[in-house]
Amino acid sequence: MEKKKLKFMDFCAGIGAGRLGLQNLGLECVGFSEIDKNAERTYREFFGYEEKNYGDLMKINPNDLPDFDLMIAGFPCQSFSVIGQRKGMNDLRGQIIYGLIKIMNAKNLPYFILENVKGLTNHDNGRTFKIILEELDKTGYKVFSKVLSSLHYGVPQMRERIYFVGIRKDLIENSEKFEWPKQEKTPKIENYLIDDSELEFDEKKSAYETFLRFLNNKYNKGLFKIEDLLKEDYLVLDTRQSDLRLYTNKVPTLRTGRHGILYVKKGKFRKLSGFESLLLQGFPKSLAEKVKGKIADIYLLSQAGNAMTVSSIQSIGNNLLKYVKE
Repeated sequence: MEKKKLKFMDFCAGIGAGRLGLQNLGLECVGFSEIDKNAERTYREFFGYEEKNYGDLMKINPNDLPDFDLMIAGFPCQSFSVIGQRKGMNDLRGQIIYGLIKIMNAKNLPYFILENVKGLTNHDNGRTFKIILEELDKTGYKVFSKVLSSLHYGVPQMRERIYFVGIRKDLIENSEKFEWPKQEKTPKIENYLIDDSELEFDEKKSAYETFLRFLNNKYNKGLFKIEDLLKEDYLVLDTRQSDLRLYTNKVPTLRTGRHGILYVKKGKFRKLSGFESLLLQGFPKSLAEKVKGKIADIYLLSQAGNAMTVSSIQSIGNNLLKYVKE
């Protein structure tokens, strides 16, 4: 008899990076929940327009949901991020974990994978993290958590995130431990910075003058010469905050609102595009091309910054499947 295919639901879905990571393993998605209309449009370009979006998960009646085995959710991180206001559990977005727990309880879910920013681990001196683990434990799950960097799981992006893998306690025998995926070699960045659009960043662009002033501010003055920067192909430049940061064979964490990443190619500066940001989050070229030129870069850059990393979720999901089989 053929073994039943595991089904999952995609909550706080964004543009579906978590979904794609699990679909790549043969799991079946039976629905999604997302409140951002721009993200939903990109999601539907990727996965089709027929599926039902269950909307705000805080308003969902769990009885209205189809049956499924696994929850995937990158629950909102603004409340816990070092760049957010760090309101944590006092922020309505921070309360979304309780909405997810309500659904877990009602559906008696066997498994879940959750993702959030690394800053969650030390928010409020670690109390927020402790509360979340305690609530999930009370709900009936053995929870394994670990900070992983996307840099070691399929893409050249320095994206550190905290991951939670939950397994219902009655499914665990002899206190078996979940094994996190082993680190992989970081792929070459030149396979990701491949946009052939007109993205050269030079004196023809008004923003270039701003960049030159940035290089001459009190933090950077005298440290960098344009001609030296342009010598190294695929050198990545991050104009974050006041100082210029340089990276080789990796990009810094993609974030919503961060549009200041440049790189050098063939002796010229180029701006990181929305298409390239999707590739750096593990989306395949075939999917990224579906939205290239169709959805504005300002949205794609933000959406990629909010997304999970496809390859990281795939690696974690693969190890969860091994655990389930064993």
